[in-house]
Formats: sequence, structure tokens, C-alpha cells
Amino acid sequence: MSEDLDQFRAETRAWLEANCPAEMRTPPKSDRETTWGGRNPEYAHPDQKVWLDRMAARGWTVPDWPSEYGGGGLSAAETKILREELKRIKARNPLNSFGISMLGPALLKYGTEAQKLEHLPKIARGEIRWCQGYSEPNAGSDLAGLQTSAEDKGDRFLVNGQKVWTSYADKADWIFCLVRTDKRVKQAGISFLLFDMASPGVSTKPILLISGNSPFCETFFDNVEVPKANLLGELNKGWDVAKYLLGHEREMISGFGLGGTGKDPLVEAARKGADPILRAQIALFQVRSKAFTAMSEKFIDELKAGKAHPAQPSMMKYYGTELNKARHELQMAAGGSDALEWESDASHQGAAARTWLRTKANSIEGGTSEIQLNIIAKRILDLPS
Repeated sequence: MSEDLDQFRAETRAWLEANCPAEMRTPPKSDRETTWGGRNPEYAHPDQKVWLDRMAARGWTVPDWPSEYGGGGLSAAETKILREELKRIKARNPLNSFGISMLGPALLKYGTEAQKLEHLPKIARGEIRWCQGYSEPNAGSDLAGLQTSAEDKGDRFLVNGQKVWTSYADKADWIFCLVRTDKRVKQAGISFLLFDMASPGVSTKPILLISGNSPFCETFFDNVEVPKANLLGELNKGWDVAKYLLGHEREMISGFGLGGTGKDPLVEAARKGADPILRAQIALFQVRSKAFTAMSEKFIDELKAGKAHPAQPSMMKYYGTELNKARHELQMAAGGSDALEWESDASHQGAAARTWLRTKANSIEGGTSEIQLNIIAKRILDLPS
């Protein structure tokens, strides 16, 4: 077995060296350089598409998914080796996708065979871009209080209501959406629907953030017809699907704490002679970051093996997002007044300041830090409610 894995590593390393373009071994400088795929994909550089197509052809955008659904069919050990080899050459993620990080696992667990065959290969190839319809104006932390309704019309549902903080809804092709199918009960009256954002009656409105960008949207549904075949899981049991998906969302968000590829700007700042107090703060942060990286590797291995504690994603989400916020606070401190520059080409249109401001949402999205701490206290520490 060890020899087989050594051979797999050697073959993987050789393939990546031959197929990962040089441009894809540098960190993206903006969201435009991040590959999201979709019906109308946008690429800041042609190598983004080259890298996506090559990885998708091998199923390596989702290496541990079954090959019949567009995945690589790799074992947990092989998937880990692939991640290590990608990290070794500082390769960019070939495809960022809520379909991969959130919906895909839910489809694999709860989807019918027809739903899996319809949606998973398109997700793996980056052909469809998904968004998440969870939060509502009066149902954020109390998500189970959602009111968007899906009325039974025989062979279809008629959806009416509003969602908010729908990330990239204005760019998405499809949405996975929580709807109320029984108004008499709370969690037990929620269902999970999949539908096309091009459906008549769907509209979006971007929300301008303090960073000056608008990745979040308000999303409106006005008599949207959704075929009943698009119900994921059982009717009125969408809360089970939603909770399972949230665990994977929190795993994804926790990854913010790992930072990106390329040179670490904090290390560069310390080497250039930041003041002693700031250097000490950077050193302490690096220790915590290394510990979190090691813990993340352990968590991912346990998660793939089905051995992770159900509440562990909350722990990882909490610490990862707080760590990411701390990273950008230190970067701003190290950059001084120059880091506040907002619009010049030299600062990549204020990338440092805009990203710093964006991180403020990390501890809110996917469940606030306060909610994560409550989950940790109750389900991991067994403290009384």
C-alpha cells in the first residue's frame, strides 16, 4: 500500500508539473482572478480556463467524489497526497464553487440517483454556478424562522418570498433554497429546493458593503414555479439537509484561517523590521496559524473518514474566522498608512484595505461566532444550556 501511494505521489507530482500553468502558481490578486465557473464564466487570464479544464478532465476538482459523478474516485489517502502536491507548487484552486463545498456533499447524501447524475458532473466541471438561499430579513440567526413559502401545486411548487445575504446571487445560475412547506411547525415544516435562477419571478439586488464591493445580494421570488423533482430529501425534512450542509459550509469558511498561497505578507513585514511589539504579535500569530493548520489537516482526515464530532465544524469555523480577522488586522498594522490606500493600481485598487473590511463578515456568515460558541459549549463541552 505504501509503495502504491509513493507511486501515486510521483505520478501526481509529474502531472501537476507538466499541466499546472505558471500563472496558476501565483496567488490571485482579486476576486476576478478566482475561478468560479458557470454558464457565463469570467476569466481574468486564459490560464484560469486551461487549469480548470485540465483538472476537471481528471475529476480532480472534486478528487474524492465518485467518478460516475464527475469526481476523481480517489481514496482519502490519495486525496490528501493531491492536496499536498498542489500546496507544494503553490497552485491556485482550479474551481471555487458553493456547489463543491456545500451542495455537493448534501446531494451525495440526500439526492436521488437522477439528481446526482443531473447536477454533480456539472458542478465538478464548473458548468453551473450555485448560490445559497438560507438567510432572510427576519430569519438570520433564527434560521428556522424563515417564511419563504413553497405552495404545493400538484406537479410543482410555487415559491414566494425573499432571501438576503445571498452571496453572488447576481452571478449564480442555480440556487439551493430553504422554503416553508408547512406553516404549522418550525423546523419540521421546512423543505430544500433546487431551482434555476433564470426562472421567471426570480430577481436579485446587490448589497453594497463597507469594502466597496457587492458580493452579497437580496434575492426575491415572485410566483416562481419549481418542479417537484427538484426537492432534495423528503418533504418537510429540509432542516436535516440544511444542518448537514451547514457543517460543510463551516468547514469551508474555517479555511479562511489557513491563508492563501504564495509569500506570507506578515513574515515579509517582520523581516523588513517592523517594531518589536508588532514582530512579537506576528510571531504569536504564526504559532497559532501553524497549530490551526495542523488541526485542520487532522479535522479533514477525520471528516473524510466519518469520525469527526458533529459539532467540530463549529469549532473550526469559529477559530478559523477569528484567525483570519487577526491576520488582516496585523497586515493593516504592518502596512501603516499605505495600507489604507483605496484606489491606485499600486495597491491593486485597495486590495489590502478592502479585504480587511470584508473579513469583518467572517464571524457572521455561516452562523455567528456567538452561535458557534454556544454549539461548542453545549455539544462538545457538555455545559448546561
